[in-house]
Amino acid sequence: MKYLLVSLLTVLAVSCNSAQNSASKTISENLSRTDYAKTITAEELKTHLYIFADDAMKGRMTGQKGQKLAAEYLRNFYMDEGIPSPIEEKNYYQNIPASYFERMSDPKDSENVVAFIKGSEKPDEIIVLSAHYDHVGVDEDGNIYNGADDDGSGTVALLEIAEAFQQAVKDGNGPKRSILFLHVTGEEIGLYGSRYYTENPIFPLKNTVCNLNTDMIGRVDPDKTDNPNYIYLIGSDKLSQELHDLSEEVNEKYINLELDYKYNDENDPNRFYYRSDHYNFAKNNIPVIFYFNGTHEDYHKPTDTADKIEYELLAKRAQLIFQTAWEVANREGRITADKL
Repeated sequence: MKYLLVSLLTVLAVSCNSAQNSASKTISENLSRTDYAKTITAEELKTHLYIFADDAMKGRMTGQKGQKLAAEYLRNFYMDEGIPSPIEEKNYYQNIPASYFERMSDPKDSENVVAFIKGSEKPDEIIVLSAHYDHVGVDEDGNIYNGADDDGSGTVALLEIAEAFQQAVKDGNGPKRSILFLHVTGEEIGLYGSRYYTENPIFPLKNTVCNLNTDMIGRVDPDKTDNPNYIYLIGSDKLSQELHDLSEEVNEKYINLELDYKYNDENDPNRFYYRSDHYNFAKNNIPVIFYFNGTHEDYHKPTDTADKIEYELLAKRAQLIFQTAWEVANREGRITADKL
């Protein structure tokens, strides 16, 4: 009797486990890209940014203690999420020697922070998602330039996008192409981190499909207060009409932001196309999109703080970038620089 009872319990346990595995598989198969996009939330972005743009980071000046603390925060996030480094286990830093920062009077070593999700079908084709995590530090009077929008907003957006892709991986729905999450240093002093990466790429530039660069996406341009449901896109059609068209289609189908190309004009006096990290990829004929909310009254001031970020709008913009990256990663054909 005892043997029979044990046998029955064993059968029931196996049956339950099989049912749970089947249910889990069904749930995973039924999850859509929209479900993963929705994991990018205003609440989580806010939690990250209040830490990342806190006074403790001392304005994240390249090579300074605050920038090192910020790098540790990024590394620890990727380790906690189980997203590996493309360099070696537990080493998420692409080290840059002090001598590289030629414009600085007292340069110190710094580092890009990198994490990697390997593609399931075309792992050698790499999509680079980038944001700079440095800012301009502390002034002579001790005022801390927190850089919540510039570029804390883009930095935390990358973290949430990475987490969404990693959840897809866990569910067996990972991207077909590989994704490199590239947090660059030294942007504020001359696009140094992205230049160093493109001169010393972890993966061959010929294998880089495109660069989606995020720099300031958490605020509203004063000219857009009547219509804050927008994002400025720069560079999307400079090298690849295919990427531009894909971007438009993804937005129309999934997000419905106003895509404003005001600063994409060749005659734009601000020359924003040349002023963020995507440009070092564009110089190497790699298609790019630069996501940008425009400047505002707190740009490069100590008043660029986390309490002024529009978190729901930040989440929506981050979801657009996620959906665009998902489309590029999973479409049949590789995006090309078709306008060269």
